[in-house]
Amino acid sequence: MGKKVLLSIWDITKIFPGVKALDQVSLDVAQGEVHALVGENGAGKSTLVNIISGVHKPDGGQMFFDGQPYAPANPREAQESGIGLVHQETALCPHLSVAENVFLGRMPHKAGGLVDFKKAWAETNKLLQNFSTELNPKAKVEELSVANQQLVEIIKALSLDCRLLILDEPTSSLTDAETENLFRIIGELKKRGISILYISHRLKEVFRICERITILRDGVLVKTLNTSETNEEEVICQMVGRNIDHLYPAKKGGNGEEILRVENLSGQHFRDISFSLKKGEILGFAGLVGAGRSEVARAVCGIDPLVSGEIYLNGQKVRFNSYYDAIRARVAYLTEDRKNEGLFLKMSVKDNLVVTSLREITHRHLVHQEKERSLAAHYVEKLRIKTADLLQKMVNLSGGNQQKVVVGKWLAIDPVVLFMDEPTRGIDVGAKTELHFLMRELCNRGIGIVLISSELPEIIGMCDRVIVMNEGCKAGELAGEEITEQNIMRLAAMQSNQIA
Repeated sequence: MGKKVLLSIWDITKIFPGVKALDQVSLDVAQGEVHALVGENGAGKSTLVNIISGVHKPDGGQMFFDGQPYAPANPREAQESGIGLVHQETALCPHLSVAENVFLGRMPHKAGGLVDFKKAWAETNKLLQNFSTELNPKAKVEELSVANQQLVEIIKALSLDCRLLILDEPTSSLTDAETENLFRIIGELKKRGISILYISHRLKEVFRICERITILRDGVLVKTLNTSETNEEEVICQMVGRNIDHLYPAKKGGNGEEILRVENLSGQHFRDISFSLKKGEILGFAGLVGAGRSEVARAVCGIDPLVSGEIYLNGQKVRFNSYYDAIRARVAYLTEDRKNEGLFLKMSVKDNLVVTSLREITHRHLVHQEKERSLAAHYVEKLRIKTADLLQKMVNLSGGNQQKVVVGKWLAIDPVVLFMDEPTRGIDVGAKTELHFLMRELCNRGIGIVLISSELPEIIGMCDRVIVMNEGCKAGELAGEEITEQNIMRLAAMQSNQIA
């Protein structure tokens, strides 16, 4: 490898009740290296990161940091040793300023014991200047974009003399421009000799910025590869343990019978939107972040208010004044924010799967327990949800299996229209493929699907037709061979005065 090894992990094993999460995993990260850690959801990536960062203690194996034995008793010890962790969902205090978050628990003080805010602002500003950013140290974190909140986390780690920075799915909520800026920051950190352990499902990013890739599968180390000596296809094959010949199922195009029609719909963040959906069809909504895609879906489903326009379901004019109205009409919206809006994470798999069907499994306000168990078991089997049992807490499932539960709870209402908002965000390639084939299977049963996605390969591979949104307007509609990345981006980036 040539470079000095900063972090060395030997035969790390971790066992949770009934599950061996890691089985003799070994890994080296060199000084100044950007090293990728990849694998399907449930492969053991999070467990390994939690051990490195002091959240969990291993049940076997050893770790060395800068040549010395390393066994942090808690996250604070890991920080003091030089390990920084930036989670996929930032762990900042939203009501405090940037500087207060950076120096949380260790604010500088004046001689009389009062907090020295000026010094905190100056020290934070000095750190920020290393990354050519105009971020104000006095700004409240809640007012910042996700990308800038992430930068605050990185600055906080550097203020603690971080030498190894762990980035967990750092680009999952970033725009393309914000992602480019993050890569620039990673490049600056690398020049300063700081090592990066980069966890991501986005292999194109991994191949662009990482020198080596360590692959985990089912808690076992598969292998570590040099990015210059491998390709995406090999990495995917090693991740899932099989060849994925077809990421997307064959398109069918619907049966021609219109199931949903929207005419001249306007809301707070969009205007004059019209489209139709056929039975068995997947209609895509593409566009840049903030273009109004999700807002249209939420308004159709009665979640957000409408200003004007008409909605027809199976030829009948309808108006959903609430989400409950839409659900009763068998129109469902699968939210992009599954953790905060789609699931009860502290409740069981069973509870989450039956929550939309309580009317069917209750009698005189009492739940019929056998019906409840049978319904939940049906969807666990049908969707191949990996869970220890029906009583397992949702928070302990992988992202892909959590998303299957969200799909299952809406299938339980036997939907005629299903809006799916970023359904594969944050899940691995194997789980994505399973969801793609499930979506086409639902279409074969006559369900109409509206797919909202920021991933152009997914839009192109899955959709029979595509609506492109631009600044709250419908910029155009594409079908068949017209659905290309170039055509979508041309419409998405069109000037507002050019939209008819």
